Amino acid sequence: MSQFWSPAVRGLTPYVPGEQPREKLIKLNTNENPYPPAPGVEARLREFPADHLRRYPDPQSLALRTALAHEHGVEVEQVFVGNGSDEVLALAFQAFFCHGRPLEMPEITYSFYPVYCRLYGIEQRSLALDAQWRVDLDAFSSDSSGTIFANPNAPTGHGHGRQAIATLLDRLGGQVVLVDEAYVDFGGESAVPLIGRYPNLLVTGTFSKSRSLAGLRLGYAIGSRELIEGLERVKDSFNSYPIDSLASALGIAALEDKAHFDACRERVMTTRERTVRRLSELGFEVLPSQANFVLARHAQHDAAQLFVGLRERGILVRHFNTSALRDFLRISIGTDDEMDSLIEAFELLCR
Repeated sequence: MSQFWSPAVRGLTPYVPGEQPREKLIKLNTNENPYPPAPGVEARLREFPADHLRRYPDPQSLALRTALAHEHGVEVEQVFVGNGSDEVLALAFQAFFCHGRPLEMPEITYSFYPVYCRLYGIEQRSLALDAQWRVDLDAFSSDSSGTIFANPNAPTGHGHGRQAIATLLDRLGGQVVLVDEAYVDFGGESAVPLIGRYPNLLVTGTFSKSRSLAGLRLGYAIGSRELIEGLERVKDSFNSYPIDSLASALGIAALEDKAHFDACRERVMTTRERTVRRLSELGFEVLPSQANFVLARHAQHDAAQLFVGLRERGILVRHFNTSALRDFLRISIGTDDEMDSLIEAFELLCR
């Protein structure tokens, strides 16, 4: 450890992202979209005037926020944008959850949430999933600084419907409930239409998954004006120009092509269901998923050994070496050809 680090930094255990390989592999470990962005994104990229980069971008990102507001049927004042949903989440933790009480979250969920708790000195209260590996909404209490969960959940894939979220919000009216919808476009039901009824609801989303723009780093939040203003206060105390001009232009182009968006996510969902059937035929237990990944385990084969065997055959998946998840592999949904290669590898490894 460096002698120059502050005590808080010494105590951090950073988030560990999935491997980004240097060599050519079939990459099914980081939940990226297997298909390219909308054609208009490439066209906008080619047309973008380089001279624009000498000036600072719009600090309010008004054009991008307007496009997102139109897409989701809300007002511009109800939209916030940041460099990926991870940054938006980080700002939300600081804006809403530093109240001296525990923040409640599922025990198994996106592993960046505990990292932010440690970074901001927020006590974490972890709640077990139910017997079907679903986020137990009934377990959340009003005796906390707030509530956060991914819906659909990561890495399990289950998503609750809008009415279930509304029932939760009816119970937790005195605290912020943050619903992370990074994967909602692959079969989930968005809670955004509830924003007008529940001023304590904040919904976050990303361009990384269904919009195929993980390399661009664009995320957003939708909520009441009170919540958005809280995010803006933290953002403007940290970085007044988070979204660069090029990212804004490309994000707008992605939103404009609804046909491409729908076609890509339908292809991913179709391939997911096909993959689930084939994995089940090989003896895997696959948790029901509304995301662009599946979580699967095999009763007769160790997940860590399967992970190594796939890696040796040029296929990357994700293995979480934790007590709760060590029996599982999380498998991102790729193209049909990529998933065929995965199944062929499993046929050899599971004989």
